[in-house]
Amino acid sequence: MAANAELFGRGGYVALSDVGVDPQTWGRLEWMVSGDIGNSDNLTVGKCYIQPHDQNPPHYHPNCDEVLHVLRGTIRHRLGDEYIEMSAGDTISIPQGTIHNAENLGDTEAEFVIIFSTATREVVGE
Repeated sequence: MAANAELFGRGGYVALSDVGVDPQTWGRLEWMVSGDIGNSDNLTVGKCYIQPHDQNPPHYHPNCDEVLHVLRGTIRHRLGDEYIEMSAGDTISIPQGTIHNAENLGDTEAEFVIIFSTATREVVGE
């Protein structure tokens, strides 16, 4: 359960030290809000970090939309059959069921916020 969730019901405060880290071969995912954490019934919120010149595998979410907002770096984002170059400040909305992935085009780690329209995000292909 999220720190202090007992004080706020399904909401609650999550300290940086309590963020769930999910290491990947291409970088890492960090989770701050989700049903698994116990602080939302409706959303999943996290950050994705991709190492220089690497990418996460193509995948899709059968049960939710995703919003991706770039905080740092330059990525090439695949959205179905389209490729879009994105940098800090850019945002993309990814419809449920659409194959997508991100490739870091730069020499430094790329960082972006990811938000899902469900507390129980499903992934196919990752």
